[in-house]
Amino acid sequence: MTFEQHAQSFGSAADAYEHGRPGYPAEAAAALVPEGARLVVDVGAGTGKFTRTLVGRAAEVVAVEPDPAMRRLLSSVLPDVRALDGTGEAIPLADGSADAVTFAQAWHWVHPGRGATEAARVLRPGGVLGLVWNVRDETRPWAQRLGALMKQPESRVMDYGAPVVGAPFDDGTYEQFHWVHEQERSAFLDMVASRSYVIVLPPAERTALLDAVQRLLDDDPETAGRATVPVAYTTHVHRYVGP
Repeated sequence: MTFEQHAQSFGSAADAYEHGRPGYPAEAAAALVPEGARLVVDVGAGTGKFTRTLVGRAAEVVAVEPDPAMRRLLSSVLPDVRALDGTGEAIPLADGSADAVTFAQAWHWVHPGRGATEAARVLRPGGVLGLVWNVRDETRPWAQRLGALMKQPESRVMDYGAPVVGAPFDDGTYEQFHWVHEQERSAFLDMVASRSYVIVLPPAERTALLDAVQRLLDDDPETAGRATVPVAYTTHVHRYVGP
């Protein structure tokens, strides 16, 4: 599968994405939105998981999402948020119009040089570029077993603590937030199913993987018999201030 096929796969699993993917801690949004912000743009917004964390922190929040199925679902969840068709390399907003541009779980799908240039165009002088990732904490034995089952292709592995960002954004600040997302088993399975490298598997392989995850939940003493699955996350937050 090509990079583009992975990037364009999410629409076919929009419902699973909305049901299964976690939100974000409020501290992540607070770290990125300047006080008194008028406009914040959430790019690669998906179904609005991070967008809803931004709502209320600026006079207006706009979501930009290229996939029409994801965008429709976002609009149904957040009807008061403008949802626009666009990408990190082509943000459909005017020059110097935004106080912050955020990419949550999205920057790794963007060409870093073109994305940085486009974010700088949209930002007001001194505006903030924010990059955010939720990453599962695999220190617990059951989570290590899950990680082994869900091992993504080596080409998709990246250092969430040190993303590549192009000019004009120099060294930024970096914070981590540790938290636990308790979710029902069906939502947990949708979290697994909504990963791009799972979506693009042949149907038989995808079914086999989800069956193996269910057996893990049934068999591991940390998860067996529980109504919810406690998924530990580290949220990586990078903040860059433009010129």
